[in-house]
Amino acid sequence: MTEQAQSERGIGPEYLVAGRYRLRSKLGGGGMGAVWLARDTLLHRDVAVKQVTTTAGLDPDEARRVRERTLREGRNAAKLTHRHSIAMYDVALEAGEPWLVMEYLPSRSLAQAMNIADTLPPLEVAQIGAQVADALVAAHAAGIVHRDIKPGNILVADRGRELGTVKISDFGIARAKGDAAESTNGVITGTPAYFSPEVARGQDPTEASDVFSLGSTLYTVVEGQPPFGIDSDSIALLHRVAKAEIYRPAKAGPLTETLLHLLEPDPARRPTMAEARDALARVAMGGDGDVAHLVGSPVYSADGTIPSWAHRSTPLPPPHRRSKIGSTQAGLPAVPQSTPLKNVPRPLGKLQWPPRPTPPAPGAPEPTVRDQVVAWAPIAMGVMVAILILAVLVAVVVLLAQP
Repeated sequence: MTEQAQSERGIGPEYLVAGRYRLRSKLGGGGMGAVWLARDTLLHRDVAVKQVTTTAGLDPDEARRVRERTLREGRNAAKLTHRHSIAMYDVALEAGEPWLVMEYLPSRSLAQAMNIADTLPPLEVAQIGAQVADALVAAHAAGIVHRDIKPGNILVADRGRELGTVKISDFGIARAKGDAAESTNGVITGTPAYFSPEVARGQDPTEASDVFSLGSTLYTVVEGQPPFGIDSDSIALLHRVAKAEIYRPAKAGPLTETLLHLLEPDPARRPTMAEARDALARVAMGGDGDVAHLVGSPVYSADGTIPSWAHRSTPLPPPHRRSKIGSTQAGLPAVPQSTPLKNVPRPLGKLQWPPRPTPPAPGAPEPTVRDQVVAWAPIAMGVMVAILILAVLVAVVVLLAQP
């Protein structure tokens, strides 16, 4: 909804939605609508109220699709009751348009946490992943595919009794089995950096694509960028995703093999969400962990405390310093690829030839000639050793051949 349209309807702080929910302040917003902190005047509790993009000015068919999408989000989220998922309370009608009323969790998202810590330790990421995966197991059991798992949709409570509690949110583009499919004609919706390769190629999202998106999200948090990199050109990024070529994570430690399994190019080779949850729980708890011990618990650091990045007392950086790691987009064209995903090799740490130093961080100086020489040095030494061994073997053979 535009600011002008909001002003005309008086929507803002103190506005009463559906005669019950009094708006307090805007929590955030984007192309899919705005989220407000509100007070439920009947039950006397704080709630989060999602105001969808207005249908004013849209043609009747498009307005109907917007309303149906909002109601679908409400229905899908209402099917899911889990400690690690934001609860859906109500769908309120205001001036004929639906507003979603949800649990309010004072929190920061993993995307915001990355602006504080850049990367999070594998132990903490494994805990987060196991808890979110457990919620998604319940969603899949209810026939719901989330379709937009990313750091911005995973919340961590930053104060109060819930401090450190992890919850997945925003089922805005989720679909349940039996929902009528929208005619997209090769157009896809979501966040390109976290797409699975088959979705980037135009296939319908499935439970397996949710597994890949969770793997991409956890990879991003532990490595500092998504598995296919960051690119302001969404189409170029989409082409990289469709090729399904990623490299072995460098900072994931004990989480590495589990991440690679979640990021299998071929959806048939990926684990189920339940298998992913159990594997993440084993990493989080040292090999013999039971996810039951993690469900409902806050995230703990290695020293047994709630991580500093989760505390509200740790301030977020100013807006101009915050990195962008992807937003939900609609109308993206699918990318046809001739190579079947089953023929794409499992992501490995590929040997570069000729070897090159690690790409510099943004803003860092370009590699010097000395950097190139240093990068070549291990290979050159190996070649020299091989030559010396070969020379010794030749000398021995010559000596033995003499009468």
